[in-house]
Amino acid sequence: MHAPAEHSGYDIIGDIHGCARTLARLLEQMGYRLQQGVWRHPSRQALFLGDIIDRGPRIREALHLVHDMVQAGTARCIMGNHEFNALGWTTPAAPGSGRRYVREHTDRQLRQIQDTLEQFAAYPDEWRYFLDWFFCLPLFLDMGAFRMVHACWDQGLIDTFQAQYPDGCLDREFLQASVDPGTFACQVQDRLLRGTGMPLPHGLTMTGKDGFTRQFFRTKFWEEDPQTYGDVQFQPDPLPEHIAARPLTPDQKAELLVYGKDEPILFVGHYWQQGKPHPIRPNLACLDYSAVKFGKLVAYRWDGEERLERDKFVWVDVPRLA
Repeated sequence: MHAPAEHSGYDIIGDIHGCARTLARLLEQMGYRLQQGVWRHPSRQALFLGDIIDRGPRIREALHLVHDMVQAGTARCIMGNHEFNALGWTTPAAPGSGRRYVREHTDRQLRQIQDTLEQFAAYPDEWRYFLDWFFCLPLFLDMGAFRMVHACWDQGLIDTFQAQYPDGCLDREFLQASVDPGTFACQVQDRLLRGTGMPLPHGLTMTGKDGFTRQFFRTKFWEEDPQTYGDVQFQPDPLPEHIAARPLTPDQKAELLVYGKDEPILFVGHYWQQGKPHPIRPNLACLDYSAVKFGKLVAYRWDGEERLERDKFVWVDVPRLA
């Protein structure tokens, strides 16, 4: 979805995951004020990178806050993988697929959405409304001078997707098709909402800090001359040393996606960064610093610059019980 510049500046905000009070503190810190029930800034607009739901203590409140800002025009929001997962959890699978729902109701999948379901248990009509609203969240936002996507910008996939869905929003049929690994829909949702990945060698698995066991690891999509697995690893859980030192094959290098240094500024969330917020590269920043895990809720205040500036990152540290 392409959007023209309409405000004096934009505040791009990372993954919320139900940290509503922390979000309110961050907005207040940036000069937004609660007016007639909506957070507003006199000249700027907030842009959310998705993942408003799941995990946190005040998911319902966070959704209302973001939704009301979007409806009032004081914010925009793109889809995160957790909003996509929620749609999959509640949407019946296509006939003949052998599934009941797009996202199977396994114990593993339930763990991710359980907090959201519990917090909306007494508000079923609201939950149905928000699920419909999730279909209105674009998968990406192109502001010209900068771009936003939850996990990874793949221009080829985006161009093809936008030719079919000019508003950047998916529909029920796309969602249902996304469960088949051979479909374009699966490629799009996996790349844009989850990022690029590489299988671990020899069928090895890793169990992350989130408790999930995986056979792959997330990779950088900007490294131009990587030599080893460790050079492309991009996730909170480090690779074992013997795997990190393993050389990449020419075929593996050729398959890596590279977001070029001369491309517009790109903002992503998703990746659970740590430490003091900073640019990954002059044109690339991740704004997910694990707010829901007592890290930081981070924003970048963009004012027209062509390259990221360290002093434009702002954040709120998340104390226990925030």
